[in-house]
Amino acid sequence: MAARFDSEDALKAAADAAYLAGYRKMDAYSPVPIEGLAEKLGNRRKTIMPLIVLLGGIAGGTGGYFMQWFSMTVDYPYNIGGRPFHSWPMFIPVTFELTVLCAALAGVFGMLFLNGLPRYHHPIFAAPGIERATVDQYFLCIEASDERWNLEGTRRFLEGTHAAEIVEVPR
Repeated sequence: MAARFDSEDALKAAADAAYLAGYRKMDAYSPVPIEGLAEKLGNRRKTIMPLIVLLGGIAGGTGGYFMQWFSMTVDYPYNIGGRPFHSWPMFIPVTFELTVLCAALAGVFGMLFLNGLPRYHHPIFAAPGIERATVDQYFLCIEASDERWNLEGTRRFLEGTHAAEIVEVPR
């Protein structure tokens, strides 16, 4: 169920009231970024993205170093200019580049996975008037998967927030 508001202050007040009423699975749509709205919706959780990027970088660096070490000392030892087979200074550039590459790829794929992308269609796009959220209207959507959600109770709650319009989102 979605409620349309005419101002960002009304949307922030409704989001705050919904959180205090116990609703947790909700989202807001607005044409401009609104400072503090994410906190009012209850999005205070930490992300594991730094850990994903760190692990990708460690795996890339370790894999790059191991690949060079194995090829130069075990698989095909070849004496180049009298250097020892395990000459670590020449391994550094490739190790660094693979660290950066794998960390960046882990960041991209981790972000896509954590955001649930690619998602080609979301039910909110079928709600009447939602296209105005990119122009001049503000929407608060409470999902049916919320444990406090029921059709009549949620409708009564949204009517109490002085919404300009309340629409049901088709499933």
